[in-house]
Amino acid sequence: MSAAAFLQLDLPPLLAALLAGGTCGLLGSFLVLRRESLVGDALAHAVLPGIVLGFALTGLRAGLPMLAGALVAALLAVGAIGLVRRAARLEPGAATGAVFTVFFALGLVLLEATGARAVDLDLDCVLFGQLETLVWPAATGWHSLRDPAALAALPRQLGLLAGVAAASALVVALLWRPLQLLCFDPGYARVLGLPVRRLETALSLLVAAAAVAAFEAVGSILVVALLVCPAAAVRLATERYAAQVLGGAALGAALAALGYALAGPLPAALGLPLSLSAGGVIGTLGGLAVAAAALAARGRRAVPA
Repeated sequence: MSAAAFLQLDLPPLLAALLAGGTCGLLGSFLVLRRESLVGDALAHAVLPGIVLGFALTGLRAGLPMLAGALVAALLAVGAIGLVRRAARLEPGAATGAVFTVFFALGLVLLEATGARAVDLDLDCVLFGQLETLVWPAATGWHSLRDPAALAALPRQLGLLAGVAAASALVVALLWRPLQLLCFDPGYARVLGLPVRRLETALSLLVAAAAVAAFEAVGSILVVALLVCPAAAVRLATERYAAQVLGGAALGAALAALGYALAGPLPAALGLPLSLSAGGVIGTLGGLAVAAAALAARGRRAVPA
């Protein structure tokens, strides 16, 4: 494969997979530590109405309007979950499941009612993403990586993913200790005077931003897998906070990159007349990583001290 072909066809989806996997793996660790993985599932689905309305109000399939709509939808979903829990006296899992189902169904209705399907913002895009369709026709060789005009023609999804990844890493770095207390002892965090509710809201908004940045590239189903599987696999291997958070990000990025390579570029390089769905391979690898980590943890417990 020539350099131009790699840059045009494989580099954009590979970068998108790396950014989505790393960001979701990073944020997923906090959800797993707080035993709120279902919240990540809820937010990944609940942002859909906000995404569609962001497009409908602006007429633009651009990152910022859809991101703004998604964040509003995420805030409404978080508030609705709390309201349902208090009003119906439901346990958290049931309230979360009920709210994200309603929000996702509303988003599907809005897809039809607003005409969003006419610009390829449809069910397949929402569920399965369009990773393989991210291409960079302006790339003609390695020098394109230094050409501002060529870089400006990169798929817009990469810019949004990179921005959310950078924002997530910055927030986690700045709030490293408060987030640790929030995960392990929120009661003590309140005693220390930390704004626990604001920290929870900030974490929810970051998860929502990661979901909307990644959904068009990898789809909402894979977003859920990337939020849960890398973090859960690392949780089975370590009890250290730093190893959990950083390991979740690293494993998420590695699984995403390996899954994309196994789906298309590697079979093509071997001369095999087939290719697979990158999202399907990445999701499968995520499940296998959790299974392998669980077997390893069971083996460690079986070894006498």
